[in-house]
Amino acid sequence: MTQIFIIILVVGLAMYAFYKIKSIRSQAPAEKRWIQTKANISLGAFMAGFGANLLYTSRGTVDTIIGSIFLVLGAANIILGYRAYKLYLPYAIKEAEEQRINA
Repeated sequence: MTQIFIIILVVGLAMYAFYKIKSIRSQAPAEKRWIQTKANISLGAFMAGFGANLLYTSRGTVDTIIGSIFLVLGAANIILGYRAYKLYLPYAIKEAEEQRINA
């Protein structure tokens, strides 16, 4: 079971790095914000996976408390990131269409 959490950790961290670099390189403001929300969702998946791993392999009270905190913060980051993703998606589409028309 811990292998699943390790896979979630690695994939979440890799996706976070990918989207963070992509958002830095982006010039369009709406697209930049949209990509940052995807990075936040990936960071939330990493944090939630880390917290779930700590809860699953709990060795004591401290692990349980820290794992719970990471799991809650990760879940909040995923939920709020998804809401922001839905908010910025129409603006990013509109901005991309305007760039395509002007090009």
